Amino acid sequence: MLKGIGASPGIVLGKALVIEDTELVIERKMITDCETEISKLRSAVEVSKEELTKVKEKALAELGEHEAEIFEAHLLVLEDPELVESAVSKINDEKVNAEFALNEIKEMFVSMFESMDNEYMRERAADIKDVTNRVLRHILGVKVVDLADLAEEVVLVAHDLTPSDTATMDKKKVLGFLTDIGGRTSHTAIMSRTLEIAAIVGLNDATKEIKDGDFVVFNGDTGEVIINPDEETISTYTKLKTDFEEYKKALELLKGQATATTDGRHVELAGNIGTPGDVEGLIKNDAEGVGLYRTEFLYMDRSDFPSEEEQYEAYKAVLEGMAGKPIVIRTLDIGGDKKLDYLLMDEEMNPFLGYRAIRLCLDRKEIFITQLRALYRASVHGKLRIMFPMISSLEELLQAKEVCEDVKSQLKAEGIAYSDEVEVGMMIEVPSAAVISDVLAKHVDFFSIGTNDLIQYTCAVDRMNQKISYLYNQFNPAVLRLIKMVIDNAHKEGKWAGMCGESAGDQLMIPILLGFGLDEFSMSPISILPARKLINSLSFEDMKKFSEEVLSLGTAEEIKAYVEKTFNK
Repeated sequence: MLKGIGASPGIVLGKALVIEDTELVIERKMITDCETEISKLRSAVEVSKEELTKVKEKALAELGEHEAEIFEAHLLVLEDPELVESAVSKINDEKVNAEFALNEIKEMFVSMFESMDNEYMRERAADIKDVTNRVLRHILGVKVVDLADLAEEVVLVAHDLTPSDTATMDKKKVLGFLTDIGGRTSHTAIMSRTLEIAAIVGLNDATKEIKDGDFVVFNGDTGEVIINPDEETISTYTKLKTDFEEYKKALELLKGQATATTDGRHVELAGNIGTPGDVEGLIKNDAEGVGLYRTEFLYMDRSDFPSEEEQYEAYKAVLEGMAGKPIVIRTLDIGGDKKLDYLLMDEEMNPFLGYRAIRLCLDRKEIFITQLRALYRASVHGKLRIMFPMISSLEELLQAKEVCEDVKSQLKAEGIAYSDEVEVGMMIEVPSAAVISDVLAKHVDFFSIGTNDLIQYTCAVDRMNQKISYLYNQFNPAVLRLIKMVIDNAHKEGKWAGMCGESAGDQLMIPILLGFGLDEFSMSPISILPARKLINSLSFEDMKKFSEEVLSLGTAEEIKAYVEKTFNK
């Protein structure tokens, strides 16, 4: 048995497909038959082209043009005669094997691109590496796992899954994810919940302990994996899977119902999304709105900033898709672990504390203005709420609001329509903002608490560092007190307070947050109906008393144990 972090619920039984980061061993060999080697090279290039074309088409159909661009770039590398023909010449001139010739040409191109002054051109070196390594694996006969074209249903086992892995995989054939690294807020964990695929992360040795073709069973809630179980265990997990499917069917009955406590307090249950395509998952799970649209995905995996028109179309699609329900769109949150190939940024000692999010937007106002123009233009198509990330002071908030006013004046002067009903709010993810939330509340329409960063900044702990993951704890009394303070300060000014961090959908946190008076809970679509089921069973007055008792406890462990005991979890 392996134990990791339950990232996305579900009971899975299936065959493992282990995605290995195999190191390619390239040796120089002298050859006499050049034609055979050239044929090997050209054949591997053609197979790679066919694979990439399939992947590109799948990404285009399921995710949209921007996400497909990266694979178009990979195809262009393969179609560049300089690359393949240089390798052919090397085979002929030096009488060397195909893989050695191609690898030498790859190293030359990579070195050339990495030495360029232009950041975008330097980043293209990674494309050349990816594509040529694909061809090299085919020449060497090393297994190439094409996640877009899986032959059977599998459980993916990997050190980690990249955004392009999750973007292009055949989701109908993927039963679940198991990864060595990651936490509940890692990319793989968040994507697994968005895609409604069961997952366990942070298993440490999954890729070592699980072999390709092993039969595995796992519970995405508890984080337990069993490799090659006996018949009794398989029978137990089969029953658990049936029970889970029945539970999901029962949740379907909650669709169309209000989210309200037994004593009549209504709250809003919204969803977190990254692309317009994610709206389908929100509708399917009966979300009452969008509590966080992460616009940075519009800017990633491309060669330049999205135009005002492109952004307008994306925001319009979400607003129209949600048919009048409120949509909170976060302005650009780039920096930290999210970088753009085409945006030149200095290396920073502490990028999570550096030039990012609203700081970047206020410095590069042309980027900010383009986005705000697109947002206000789209506002006529639905109920838009604009939210600023990473605000740490009143000065930043006032500057951001001033840019909004300038943009509205521009649009008015140009005769372009926008809604006067747009709410403007901010994320509370920096402790300094939480501490002065009484002041900030006077200048916003709402707060949305981003617990993923608030926990890491309050506790001074890198949420991606597994060695200190025990310190990254949503039940930390300091974090809970800051959350309570923010909600209270919003209410004193007659404003509403929401939460878009992962804690908002956590079954152990929901009773505490409800007792604190949180007005809006925004979460992964898969968590919405379970959250409604729980909230509809609770009394607001009881939860107020319960949350006061929680705040009287001194440690995160005591708080978690108290919640688990109270709710028999």
